[in-house]
Amino acid sequence: MNWIPTFTNWPAGAIAAAVVVPSLLVLYFLKLRRREMAVPSTLLWRKAIQDLQVNAPFQKLRRNLLLLLQMLLLILLVLALARPVANYYRGAGATSVIVIDRSASMSSHDMKGGLTRLEEAKRRAKELVDSMQRGSTAMVVAFDDSAETLQPFTTDTALLRQAIDRVQPTDRRSSLKMAYQLADAQLMFIPEQNRTNKEPPDVHVYSDGRVNDGNDLAVQGKVVFERIGSEEAGNVGVVALSAKRNYENPVQVQVFARFANFGPQPVETFVNLTLDGKPVDTGQSTRLFLLPERWSDEARTTWERTNGRTASSSIDFPMELTTSAVIGIEHTNKENDVLPADDAARVVVPPPKTLSVLLVTDGNYFLEKAVQSQNLKNPATLTPEAYEDKVGAPDFSYDVVVFDRYTPRKLPAAGNFIYFGAAPNGLKLKAATDAAGRYEMVEDVGVLDWKRDHPILRNLAMQKLYVAEALKLEGAAENSEVLLDGLKCPLIVLHREGKGVHLVVAFDLLQSNWPMKVSFPIFLFNSLQFMAVGANMDVRQSLEPGATPRIPRTATLEGLKQVTIKGPPGWGNRTVNVPEAGDFALPPLDRVGLYTTDPPVPLFEQVAVNLLDGVESNVLPASEKSALGGVAAEVREADANKSRMQLWWWVVACAALPLLMIEWWVYTRRVHL
Repeated sequence: MNWIPTFTNWPAGAIAAAVVVPSLLVLYFLKLRRREMAVPSTLLWRKAIQDLQVNAPFQKLRRNLLLLLQMLLLILLVLALARPVANYYRGAGATSVIVIDRSASMSSHDMKGGLTRLEEAKRRAKELVDSMQRGSTAMVVAFDDSAETLQPFTTDTALLRQAIDRVQPTDRRSSLKMAYQLADAQLMFIPEQNRTNKEPPDVHVYSDGRVNDGNDLAVQGKVVFERIGSEEAGNVGVVALSAKRNYENPVQVQVFARFANFGPQPVETFVNLTLDGKPVDTGQSTRLFLLPERWSDEARTTWERTNGRTASSSIDFPMELTTSAVIGIEHTNKENDVLPADDAARVVVPPPKTLSVLLVTDGNYFLEKAVQSQNLKNPATLTPEAYEDKVGAPDFSYDVVVFDRYTPRKLPAAGNFIYFGAAPNGLKLKAATDAAGRYEMVEDVGVLDWKRDHPILRNLAMQKLYVAEALKLEGAAENSEVLLDGLKCPLIVLHREGKGVHLVVAFDLLQSNWPMKVSFPIFLFNSLQFMAVGANMDVRQSLEPGATPRIPRTATLEGLKQVTIKGPPGWGNRTVNVPEAGDFALPPLDRVGLYTTDPPVPLFEQVAVNLLDGVESNVLPASEKSALGGVAAEVREADANKSRMQLWWWVVACAALPLLMIEWWVYTRRVHL
């Protein structure tokens, strides 16, 4: 136990002491006044006695045991009136697990003295270590989206303090599950530990409680949530950033960013755009007005109606970009912003590339016209026979190959493929066939449902599509995604296998009413862009903190022995050995910022790492201890984690009353004497 005594009513005690202590002294200074009686035998001596008497109201204070006892009694009663209390917090138990959050949100500098949350967590963890009794044992675990045992169970407090000092901040997300698993594993190896007959260990979690796996946590111990952080902390952060090229006009890049306000009050800010670190004038307003995310929808609506302002949280603007570049955005209002990691974000835009498409068909008016309407640069068209002759040639290179009612005998080792009325061979996804090897067809198929949020079918109305006959697809489970489901069978399936992406439309366009629908050319536009540039239709996206990019072995890496990765401040420079064969991975990119490889590695010349996480940017500490799993024992805070014990009745019962009895005994003894 650590005790911090204080007085809750000291003004009343001081006033009482100022009154009663001098009053007691005055009573002992005053002379004893006796009633005068005339005695005949002493009349002759009256003159002599009057000459000896001092005509003064006070006498000299003599040593008096009663005065001392009464003075002590008054002092004790005055102390009791001041209501002394002892503020204390429970120290470390026999077995303690110290779990320290080092994720991005713990770098918020909203603690007293300008400390970050992590620094405050380490300070309080050391206080816990200092309170350990002889024979007590503890361990130290640090976590973000991974976990690390910095010190196994030990009774050496010096080792524990050194382990706490080694906890360093990262910009990663926070997940507690692995930290709990490490603690449970260490508990199994405590010598002579019999958990069935002993109290479970205390698991002290020093965190702001913003974990991503709160509903999936369990630990063998009583969780003590050491809550770190201020509810008044403000923070504006980038929570989304994307940039994508238009394959119809590859030099045009569309940039989108969204911000969120995680503080207690509305915030107005501006957004600065940079290109390779240099400011860019977007030619449009970049002002944002952000309402707190912690407000309810009703509170937001009421505020906007009352103040006549509308909240805005996103910015979207086009720009012309003919070369590769790093696009960056950053908000300008840093007042009361406690977390720097999410103030800015970057995305690497590679050089523009013209989309190349090959259509393999025997002739399909509707499909050919749809491909021509996409404004592609020189789309190629081959017959099935010509395709089979050319597919193995060195110059055969297309971003997307579209097969119309034709199943190819061979495919490139990697690529993107779209099938209409056909299905690929040699894959887990295939079309059912009868005994003669003919496709099994399903007739009169209507639409059951479709994935409205998928990029390929987004904003499309598919309910009126009718198919006269369709292939019966099998194996659409593993690595497959049914985008359009019919009443009798799947109609559109997206399948990934090996290094290929296959989009299978299970029916012939001429056996449906789709070519006459507005949704068909839009579907083809979305499909080509999706297949060409990825599931999010974005350019090279940024990575999340902690990512370890895997670099494939290519001919351009031949002869390369080492690669140096230059990172942002706080990460430094690191060197990776390049193996003679096989892929290799970069070390964990723990901090947000821009990383470069030297010598430049194709596709990894520059790598952007952004937080873009609303959970970590939300600096409001979690209030529920149950979010941390385990048997929740209590929630502690820096200024509200102490229990209070009233001491005034101890003063009265153990000191004042015995002293009063002694004073009474001394007084009565003198009377009898």
